[in-house]
Parts: sequence; C-alpha cells; structure tokens
Amino acid sequence: MDIRQLRHSLTVAETLHFGRAAERLGMTQPPLSQSILALERELGASLFLRSRRSVALTPFGRQWLDEVRPAVAAIDGLADAARRLLAGQAGRLSLSFVSTADYSVLPTIVQRYAAAFPDVRISLQEATSDVQIDALLEGQADAGIIIPSLSALPARLSYRPLLHEPLIAAVPEAWVEEERLSIERGRILGHGWMDEPLLLFPARVSPDFHELVMGFYRAQGREPAIRQEAIQMQTIVSLVSAGMGMALVPSSMRHLARTGTRYLELAGPAPMLETGLAWLSANRAPTLLALIEVAAGISGSDGLRRP
Repeated sequence: MDIRQLRHSLTVAETLHFGRAAERLGMTQPPLSQSILALERELGASLFLRSRRSVALTPFGRQWLDEVRPAVAAIDGLADAARRLLAGQAGRLSLSFVSTADYSVLPTIVQRYAAAFPDVRISLQEATSDVQIDALLEGQADAGIIIPSLSALPARLSYRPLLHEPLIAAVPEAWVEEERLSIERGRILGHGWMDEPLLLFPARVSPDFHELVMGFYRAQGREPAIRQEAIQMQTIVSLVSAGMGMALVPSSMRHLARTGTRYLELAGPAPMLETGLAWLSANRAPTLLALIEVAAGISGSDGLRRP
C-alpha cells in the first residue's frame, strides 16, 4: 500500500460516497474504486459495504481507519517538521557546563533559549572543562560552557566569552568569629590570609583557573599552602564550611549559600575569571546556531575565536 491509497480510503470514509470523494481528490471515480479494491485485496478484508444507494464502513474498516488517520497526519506533518528542524525550532541540543556556571550564566542561557525554542529538547551535563573539550571534539556534545585555556584551546573549536568576574574569598565562618582574619566591611584585608591553608581546583582539570590563583599568590611574593584539591566548586565550598581551609572562588558563588561559609571580597585588584561558550566549528546544527545567537545576546560582545 502507499500513502495515496490511504488518503483515498480516508476520503471515502469521510464522504461515504465514491463520487464526492473522487471530486474532492481531483480524480475520476473508476480509478478511485480500483485504488480502494487494491487496498482491500492487500489487507485481505473489506473496508466498505457497497450498495447502489449507499456506502458504509465495515467494522474492520472503522477500526483500521482509526489507525490510518494519525499515520497520515504524521506524514503530512513531515514537511513542517523539516522546516522547524532547519530553523532550529525543534530537535535536540546537548549542552555541558562547568559547576561554576550553574551559579552564573547557565540559568540565564537555558531560560532564554527554552523561552525562544520551547520545542527543542535540551540535554544538560555537568563536567569539567577538560572533559567537555574532549566531548566536543568527539561530537558527543553540541556546546560547552567552560573555563577556557585559550593558549591550548584546540583549533577545531570556536569560542565566545560570556562572563568576566572577580574572584572572592570563601572562608570558614568560624575563622571570622575567631577574628582569625583581618576583615573590614565585608573585605579581607592585608596579605596574612595568604598563609592560611588553601583549597583549589587541580591544574589538570582547569589549568587557567589554577594558574590564575597561583599567579595571584606569587605576584604577592607568596606560595599557597594547598591543603586539598577538588574538581567541583560545590565540593570546595563544602570543605570550606567544614573548616578545612579557604578558597578563592568566582563572585557568582555567592548564590551558593552554605552554612559555615562566609564570602568576602578581596581588598585591592582581584583576579578576574573568564567563562565562555565553546563548540565544534564544523558543527552547523540549527539548534546550536540558535544557542550561539542567544549567547551573543548575553555576552554582548563579538568575542569569537575561530580556527
């Protein structure tokens, strides 16, 4: 059977008249009758009861055509589905992100994208920058929100900065209560705090973030006393709340309220952390191109890096 036979049978079922059905279909009655007969022979059962005065559906015909209607409707919708897919209005989008983005740019991007393209299925996956880059190169993700290492970013990837934010100090609340640190108006003063045990991302996971913190210490003539490394910012903040040490974290981490942790600004110029969107340059999926356009509205700058 083919789609024309199915349309013929539905039209006859709607009109219960071969002449009117043929007129609606823009054909003569004999070819329509032959089409229905051929379909019935293929099915091995009659769809219609015919007499000189009337046409009626058989019980089988009534039930089988209930199955045909949604199938034909789905086929009729394929052209519109193709148009929506090509326009990025439907389909799938895989977006990965570093843990810090969950407290800064990720909610805004997802909210704006979902509002503009509600029929696109978004898959979100948290991962460190190094894991994301590998996944992008292997085609396992469409885009990733990363903390970049621009000096080592593979040439096959494109990149757009989304956010620059200062680092602040996350310190145990107990240290503040014990006046272990010099604090004034929500700022940590001097450089004595640099002798305290430090919690930090490992260099292999986020080399730029690691070097940003290390370079800041060394610019002050200090060598940080790293007590513990962790690959999740939430884990680092949890360790801070447990009193294991302090950490320098993006200012957006203030949105992570954790009992036992106090966030303090740094006195003087603070290190600035960049977060951005990366994707495989050869990937021209419409859903991805739409995401890049949404990201452009958030970043407000044409910061593309192409190979």
